[in-house]
Amino acid sequence: MLERRVNLEGRAATADVPRITIGGLRMAALDLEATADFMIEATDQRHRISRPLYLTSANGEVLARCSTEPQTERLFRAADLINADGQPLVAASKLQSWFPLPERVATTDLFHVVARKAEVTGRTFYMFGANEEENAAAVRRVQNMYPRLKIVGHSHGYLDGEALRAKVDEINALAPDFLWVALGVPNEQAFVEEYTPLLTNVGVIKTSGGLFNFLSGSRSRAPRWMQRVGLEWAWRTWLEPRRLFWRYMTTNPRAIYLLFSRRRPFNR
Repeated sequence: MLERRVNLEGRAATADVPRITIGGLRMAALDLEATADFMIEATDQRHRISRPLYLTSANGEVLARCSTEPQTERLFRAADLINADGQPLVAASKLQSWFPLPERVATTDLFHVVARKAEVTGRTFYMFGANEEENAAAVRRVQNMYPRLKIVGHSHGYLDGEALRAKVDEINALAPDFLWVALGVPNEQAFVEEYTPLLTNVGVIKTSGGLFNFLSGSRSRAPRWMQRVGLEWAWRTWLEPRRLFWRYMTTNPRAIYLLFSRRRPFNR
């Protein structure tokens, strides 16, 4: 399948980023540090474009959903850059390509790398998503971890209609360099599609899934060894079996099939 990005500015802004097609989606072949550097550079006034750059992430579940949900696939293909947030994607790329993905770029890790760089460079954050309690707790902990980080605003994500439109206007007026949107797939991608035209003062929008739950401390990461071997999904299933067991049992087999049937060794 061909990439469906049509925004010429976004294509030009990411033209130098190497990519590899894994499971049917084109992934940025950048490590954590390089991804964070790209994000910081993209928010430099000298490199800003007329609308926010849209960055999202894909794992096995996303690959499976994109293959069966045309709307979800369309939303992901509209992204300016897709990071591989799944160790199996990295492992599969190493078996398939002379130019593999260098490492997993989990949003939960990327946030901290960008935050440290933003402290130094003076970049600003807005944190949008999760419920009110989780959002507030996440912001408090981030401010404790990064006291020099400028968080210009935050809001829970349980808004719609006029309240949501007013919040979007507020975000745009605050003009954050980075807008972290944690509404879950595909709601956060749909939010980006609908409201990007109204967020012209924002530098980068990064979809974030369950990031705020980890930042707040209400949810714990898998042990490092499980992350390294691609078993973080099993850890999450153990913590939330009712919510996640059937999801992973249905998407994991399809993701494995896609990882080895929809591939392209290297493309820019």
